[in-house]
Amino acid sequence: MEYRTLGRSGLKVSTLTMGTMTFGGAGAFSAVGKTDLDEARRMIDLCIDSGINLIDTANVYSNGLSEEIIGEALGGKRKGDVLIASKARMRIGTGPNDEGLSRYHLIRECEKSLKRLRTDVIDIYFLHEWDGTTPLEETIAALDTLVSQGKVRYVGCSNYSGWQVMKALGISDRQHQPRFVTQQIHYTLEAREAEYELLPISVDQGLGVLVWSPLAGGLLSGKYNRDQATARQLSGWSEPPIRDEERLWRIVDVLAYIGNNHG
Repeated sequence: MEYRTLGRSGLKVSTLTMGTMTFGGAGAFSAVGKTDLDEARRMIDLCIDSGINLIDTANVYSNGLSEEIIGEALGGKRKGDVLIASKARMRIGTGPNDEGLSRYHLIRECEKSLKRLRTDVIDIYFLHEWDGTTPLEETIAALDTLVSQGKVRYVGCSNYSGWQVMKALGISDRQHQPRFVTQQIHYTLEAREAEYELLPISVDQGLGVLVWSPLAGGLLSGKYNRDQATARQLSGWSEPPIRDEERLWRIVDVLAYIGNNHG
């Protein structure tokens, strides 16, 4: 396995990361996958044995069940010194403070995630999406609190636009509080918008880049073609977004041609 330094941190992460959005399959996430504990344990062991050292999850995945399964599968221990990344921002309940990036919501959800994951620290904690209703100064200060308390080691953002990333970094610098060390972005052969701003910002600001669903939820894996029944990503589940289905299949055709001609 190859490892790379994450942004301007000293943290080394594997070039492949284990995503766990399929763990649990509760509620709307049943459209994504229904990986149970036994299968999750098998998958985690395979990843760790292969040298993967980062497991990515979020509090919203199956309403916390994904984190619970990871905690149970790891047995409260860090097999192979595996790192854990989680996220918060999305709605996780029916109350008025059950979503967003307020100090209240972030700290509460981090503490809940720690319990579900059966660990005392989250290695990388992501702001899962922009929150335009909470002052960014409050959000960055809350992350600083979590880092200072030893509950979080590094912070990052997910699904931010270029100006949102830069505004957050500017506030962190001005307040002398933790900067994002990485951003998690949507980037595939079918969706290359990140090349306009997000990737240049990462180079300029020294941010690591973690890509979610690089194979477009399996659509670019070689398992599907235009003559097969439509996969879930094109019927009833909008993530990852496929904006041009015909272009997607043209890309798949080219990938299949290359693969077939190179064994």
